[in-house]
Amino acid sequence: MDHADTASGSRWIANGRGTEPLTFAWRRKIDEGRSLQPLRLRGAVSQLVGLGEDTTQISAEIQIDVLQGMAQEVRLQLPEGFVVNQVSGATVTDWETKPRELTVVFIEPVQQSARFTLSGELRLPRSGKLDVPLIRLPAAEREIGGVAVEVLGAGEIKERQASGLEEAEAAELGQMISSRQSPSLVAFRFPPAEGKSARSLSVGVARYTPQAVLTANIEEANYSTLITTDGKMLVQSRFAVRNNQRNFLKINLPATAVLWSASVAGRPIRPGRAPDGSLLLPLEKMKSGDEAAAFVVEVAYMDHTTAWTDKGRMRLSLVSVDLPISKSHLLVHHSPIFRLTTPAGLSGSFRVAPYEESESVLKLTPSLSTANEPTAPSTDSVSEGTKELVSKLRDTKRTTPMRNLPLRVTFPHFGPSLFLISELTSENQIPVVDLDPSNPYRGPAMDDPVNLVGLRRILHLQCLYSGSVANFSERVL
Repeated sequence: MDHADTASGSRWIANGRGTEPLTFAWRRKIDEGRSLQPLRLRGAVSQLVGLGEDTTQISAEIQIDVLQGMAQEVRLQLPEGFVVNQVSGATVTDWETKPRELTVVFIEPVQQSARFTLSGELRLPRSGKLDVPLIRLPAAEREIGGVAVEVLGAGEIKERQASGLEEAEAAELGQMISSRQSPSLVAFRFPPAEGKSARSLSVGVARYTPQAVLTANIEEANYSTLITTDGKMLVQSRFAVRNNQRNFLKINLPATAVLWSASVAGRPIRPGRAPDGSLLLPLEKMKSGDEAAAFVVEVAYMDHTTAWTDKGRMRLSLVSVDLPISKSHLLVHHSPIFRLTTPAGLSGSFRVAPYEESESVLKLTPSLSTANEPTAPSTDSVSEGTKELVSKLRDTKRTTPMRNLPLRVTFPHFGPSLFLISELTSENQIPVVDLDPSNPYRGPAMDDPVNLVGLRRILHLQCLYSGSVANFSERVL
């Protein structure tokens, strides 16, 4: 094996046999004379201090520039009680902590410059006057960089006192600090000085009690629809509303719909009419700062659609509201003589799913049938004087008619049904679903005696169904 050094590099000639491996090993050339020189370096320390409710988070970016000698490791001075969580960098191989000191070991001795980051935490009081913890590079002949302080949570920095620091803009301290958007952030620059020079920073932190955010949304909407074969349709919409911001809920019915009844939190109401023709329902409102509890808003209306034939398609449009809806359930009752399906890709935001019970306040509200039933007073509790007064009122001639009170509708759940669900309906969006009704019981195959028996049973159910719905609809139409 021959070896020769030239100005451009080193040349090695090795001879080997065909059946034996040839192994090479190398390492970076080290200036032996430089390794014997005393170490001289400069450093830049940029750190971000986040003052939290429980703990204070510190992230720092350190860069060292070697002026003389080589740095196999570097030592940092840490604040009292600081716990290092992570040290990372392309040239870092290991790190070790001692009380108030961190030693970072490099993969190879640093001859020019190296950069690494560290993160950790310590406990400080949540408010009052605080001494900001600083990470220092005591071995540096010249230390620059800076520190930024921000308050995490509801609070702000009232006052600050700095020694050996200069107030600066956050954009001047590097990407790690300039990317922060906190309104309570203050930044300071390290003037060039030795790593052992005195630097200190104290801030006054004021904390505030977090208040509940004003909210108004619908956490769940349940739609129940009853459709007859001649196109008459009854729709009941029930919304679980949380509100401590809005006075009214604006509802837009389909163009051909007629309102039947409305109620808020179990009380029948008469909705108002907005200039654009939409309905305004007064909402319950919680006090400022309280968490909004859900209550039920209910609207029932009659609508018309095309009559069902052997095959066809219909579009069901529901009410739109000016609040976002987290999730929606739609239950469609139809005639037993038809089969109801959703066309592929045309069912809007709804999809067919197995039936599931509501998990919101809609499940906890009593049924309308029981809510509408008046409670008869006990016979024993009614005095003779009360009975006499009531008899006199009956004999008195009324000069003005009695005021009609709002009604509440008992929705009839009967017949086969199709259940659909949807999520995240935006405000003022009209929920729409396309349906395909088809009659599988008509055609040449009905000549079969078995099919005729089945048809008779279905027609019997259809008669009951149509008669009930007809009587039900005549009360409104």
